[in-house]
Amino acid sequence: MKSKIANLLPIVVCMVVLISAAIAQQEGNASSTAPSFSLNPNGLRVYIRAGLKSHPPGRHDYPQFLADWSKFLTEHGAVVTGSLHSPMAAELANIDVLIIYKGDAGFLSPTEKADLEAYIKRGGGIVLLHDSLCGPDPAYFASLVGAGKKHGEVNFTNPAVVPYTIVDKSSPIMQGMSDLVLYDEAFYKMTWAKDPEIHVLATAVIADTPAGHAGAGTSVPQIWTYEHTLPGGQPARAFVWMQGDNYSTFQNYQIQQMLLRGIAWAGKHPVNELVDFVPPPPRTPGAGRGNNPSAER
Repeated sequence: MKSKIANLLPIVVCMVVLISAAIAQQEGNASSTAPSFSLNPNGLRVYIRAGLKSHPPGRHDYPQFLADWSKFLTEHGAVVTGSLHSPMAAELANIDVLIIYKGDAGFLSPTEKADLEAYIKRGGGIVLLHDSLCGPDPAYFASLVGAGKKHGEVNFTNPAVVPYTIVDKSSPIMQGMSDLVLYDEAFYKMTWAKDPEIHVLATAVIADTPAGHAGAGTSVPQIWTYEHTLPGGQPARAFVWMQGDNYSTFQNYQIQQMLLRGIAWAGKHPVNELVDFVPPPPRTPGAGRGNNPSAER
């Protein structure tokens, strides 16, 4: 018996190695290809760049966003991929809009910068959420999305009231948006793009908190769009929403509708494409297979 087991051991080890290699190959390809399932194969192609969880429970929950909004956007007709790493050139090659919800996303390696710039030069859209616009060079990030904030600088309120004033009520992105008040985090002391400038959609008065005291009482843009063209590139769009510290804010219906429209707009699709998407009816078991029950197997 022992000799039989010994004879079989090399075969078992070989099979394990082959299976592991196949799984690794699939996982390696998964990050750079579209998902195998979509309610709308020709829909807006989205890549969600998230990050590791930071902050206490209920705040900065980047992995949860990746999970929840991959499903939410798919249900609204988008074709979604994503990861917890900065997307490589191959992952950016076939998408319409890159959503970034990850702290300090302004820290980019030379390769990551080159890949991101190449994506924007071909007209790729960006949606930036919360502290994703923080980094070591806010002027550089401002050239891509309209504004940046300096890492390590006190330029935030911490969770506090964020009272919106809708500046452009005629914007299709802001349909149905009211001057609501959120409990979230707002940013001030920004580096703003000058040529071109941002298009402000909503502002908020900065709350007087220990961290926000220096900006207390000032009105600062919190939602905007940015249309620009990098040298040698095509026109590109960015949509920025600076809240999202409090993860429950993503459950606000008005915010969800605004984000869906902003995402579609940044990807140069009809602004209401995701909001108005109606999923196809579920397939009836056996439909199109005649009367052969075994066709379902």
